[in-house]
Amino acid sequence: MVASTASAVQPEPIQGQDIDIAEDSDSEDSLTFSNGVIEKIVAIAMRDVPGVVGMKGSWLNRVQDAFGASDTTKGVSVEVTPESAVKVNVSVLIEYGAYAPQVFEDVKKAIVKQVTGMTGLEVAGVNLRIEDVLTPEEYKRSVEAEKDAEEAAPAADAAETKAPAAAERGGKA
Repeated sequence: MVASTASAVQPEPIQGQDIDIAEDSDSEDSLTFSNGVIEKIVAIAMRDVPGVVGMKGSWLNRVQDAFGASDTTKGVSVEVTPESAVKVNVSVLIEYGAYAPQVFEDVKKAIVKQVTGMTGLEVAGVNLRIEDVLTPEEYKRSVEAEKDAEEAAPAADAAETKAPAAAERGGKA
């Protein structure tokens, strides 16, 4: 999908394609943003929103996490409108006791400020999905569990690497 500031009619929004901004339709110059760039801007902006304690990823993010791949954009997707604006979908975990409507307003402000400020693109809409509510203790436990899992993954990888090598030497380590 190509997003442009020119007044040309664009096709329907398609996820997973680049966003191209051209100031003048007669110019050969272009500025293009990968959807992943916009998603990363949004994900980083969420770190500073009061009441948001984490992002909720898809099943693919959970599979990536299981293999030690960290995805900073988990819980965020974007699509480009025919008017070259961006629609943002965000799935978050909020802190127990946070007023959800205020969290939503703060999320919208943060997204618009960062996406518009960094790219010049208009934000056509923000859809916020609250996936879970966590107490500070629950959040602390989940962060510790993730950290333990990340630390255990390299040890498991090392053990798998040594086992085939030992087998090749006749089972002697």
